[in-house]
Amino acid sequence: MSEQSTLKQLIENLPQQGRVEWIGVRAKKRAPLDIIDRAIVSEQGLEGDHYAGRSGNRNITLIQREHIDAIASLLHKKNINPADLRRNIVVSGINLLALKDREFKIGSVTLKMTGLCHPCSRMEETFGAGGYNAVRGHGGINACVITPGVIQLNDKVIAI
Repeated sequence: MSEQSTLKQLIENLPQQGRVEWIGVRAKKRAPLDIIDRAIVSEQGLEGDHYAGRSGNRNITLIQREHIDAIASLLHKKNINPADLRRNIVVSGINLLALKDREFKIGSVTLKMTGLCHPCSRMEETFGAGGYNAVRGHGGINACVITPGVIQLNDKVIAI
């Protein structure tokens, strides 16, 4: 890219690839997440997840490992369990916000970012006072399913 690159060119330049580090599904609201190595993804979302089929804009939720580390730091903790954040997939190595208005592949699945996944009041219950604010700006993204398939640990996350 030259110094004269347009903003559009800069936004479209995303050579980084991510990697799936963790997958979780929750059968019922407020139930603990089941940690899995492999997820079957339909047009509705992750098989076995209570959100599947509820909203076309929130079939799957994703968060960056790097943001989990930032949240832990803001909470003055060494680390936090990804399940406590109630997202479906943890990835590393790619900026999920750079996927805005784009389709991306994970394994054989094609997804499209539909918006930010904001924290809820449960973060105060889970992490204590300030939990909600620690997650603000780090909560990840929502995505809808374009092409169903399978997602498993260590799959690449690639912008298309």
